[in-house]
Amino acid sequence: MRISQSAFYRLRARGQAPRMIKLPNGELRCRRADLDAWWEACERDTPGWR
Repeated sequence: MRISQSAFYRLRARGQAPRMIKLPNGELRCRRADLDAWWEACERDTPGWR
């Protein structure tokens, strides 16, 4: 995605990031379907996206 970790966490705090799952070891993961849906929504909401 080419964004910094802190930028991603800001998006997540605002509710603008894909849904995350917390694993038993404390790591965060995202389902591929959630990531793809989020990415498509970002493309639709960005004017001039090509």
